[in-house]
This record gives sequence, C-alpha cells and structure tokens, in this order.
Amino acid sequence: MAPHAEDTNGVTHELATEVHEPGLSKDLVEAVKHDAPVRPPKFDNKYEERVYLKERLAAAFRIFGKFGFDEGVAGHITVRDPVERDTFWVNPFGVAFSLIKSSDLIRVDEEGKIVDHGPVKRLNTAAFMIHSAIHKARPDVNAACHSHSIYGRSFCALGRKLDIITQDSCAFYDDHVLYENFNGIVLSEVEGQQIAQTLGKGKAALLQNHGLLTVGATVEAAVFWFVSLEKCCHAQLMADAAASGRGGETKKIGHEEAAYTYKTVGTPHAGYFSAVPLFDVIHHETKGEYRG
Repeated sequence: MAPHAEDTNGVTHELATEVHEPGLSKDLVEAVKHDAPVRPPKFDNKYEERVYLKERLAAAFRIFGKFGFDEGVAGHITVRDPVERDTFWVNPFGVAFSLIKSSDLIRVDEEGKIVDHGPVKRLNTAAFMIHSAIHKARPDVNAACHSHSIYGRSFCALGRKLDIITQDSCAFYDDHVLYENFNGIVLSEVEGQQIAQTLGKGKAALLQNHGLLTVGATVEAAVFWFVSLEKCCHAQLMADAAASGRGGETKKIGHEEAAYTYKTVGTPHAGYFSAVPLFDVIHHETKGEYRG
C-alpha cells in the first residue's frame, strides 16, 4: 500500500514513488521514496470530487490574480466536471480573479448553455469557444488555462516557439506549439477547433499576437504550466536581449539533455506537485476564503 500525506485542505494524497534519475543505488532509491511528492487525491464520491475541484479552480483564479495574469475581463480557467464529464466549470464573465469563490463558478454544457451558476450568470464566449473545443478533443485534459499575461503576450508577438535554454524550459521540450493565426477575439467555433487541433497532444500553445494557453490532467498542473511558461517567456526575452546586445546568441540545451530533463520536470505529476506550494500559499493568504 502506498504511503499518504495530508495537505493544507485536510485532503489525503497518495505519495508518489517514481525516481527518474538513472544509476541510483537501491538504498538511495528507497531513501528518496520517503521524501516523495504527493499525488492528487482520489474520490469514491464524484459529488465530493466536484466540490473539491471547484475549490481548487477558485484557488487557481486567486493565484492568477496574485501573479497579475488578469487583464480587465480577459482570461479564463476551466475544469471538467467529474459528475457530468461533458460539462465544465469556468469563471463568470467580469468577476475579478482575486475575488472569485467556488460558489461564483458557472458550469457550461457542450452547447454553451449555462446549467449551473452562482450570483453572476454571464459566460465569456471566447472562454467557451476555446475551452469547449479542447475539452472535446482531449479526454485526458481536465483543466485548461488562458490569459493575457504580459511576458506571454510579448513573446507571442514574435511568432516563434520557445528555445530550450534553461532547465525550466525543458518542461516544454517538444511539448508546446505555435498557433499562428490571429483573427481577433475567439468568437467562432471553428477557431476554437483550430486551436485544439494545433495543440494536438501538447501541454501548451503560444497563441500568436494573443497569449498563452496551457492544459493538464489536473487544475494544478495546468496552472503550474502557465506560471512556468510565462516565466520561460520572460527569461528568453531577457536572455535574447542580453545576448543580442553582446553580438551573440543564447546557448541552447541539446536534444539528449533536454529530453532527459523533460522526463523529470515535464511530466503531468511534476506539474501537479510543482503547483502544490502555490495553492498552499494562496490558502494561507486568503484563509481559505475562495472555498466559500
């Protein structure tokens, strides 16, 4: 039986036991297992899981608010409903990220009809068009994030993918795409489908002249990939500028090293575990207010 640990919300998580580093002795592997990170909680009751996921989604918006990823009313994060899996939860249009509670979230079906809601019953059409297409195309994706973060949208103006120049960027090695079309605000079903098609099996998309999009099997992973991708964009913008100022260019990480590092920092579980501290901090700072 796998060991377990309890997080700040009092939810029990199963401890992971994977070790990605090759060449470790058996004794060292066993020692590492004792410090292994936690996994997402498992639920026998899907309605209890719904409550939990709504709370995590609300916390995700608080994290985005804290990082300044809000831009007026733009931006959205979704999570697939565990009870009716052809529906998803999303933020109500026009409610500040930093104020969102789980009771504010709205649930939308595949036709864009609001089937559950809080005080504000407003749906962001762009949110539905993008996220609905992704949730339909990717049964493995339970959460998706999109917003107009400053470094993400700056980098997306370059019309290029990330260079793999840091350990953190290795998480996106051969696992992010560039969506080159820009037709204004995404208001058509066709463009949502095109974005989903371009994303393919990847975890992230750079939407040219627009912003970042990340997905994950968990809310936590999708959120961490967004935070990390934003920082990778920032790092490359600075590194490229510094290198250019010296008449050179950045040093790239080789294929073998990047692929190997990806196996540690780019997995779904790595995304989940890396986000846990972000959620713990927001829980502490808000005293769990987002759960209301």
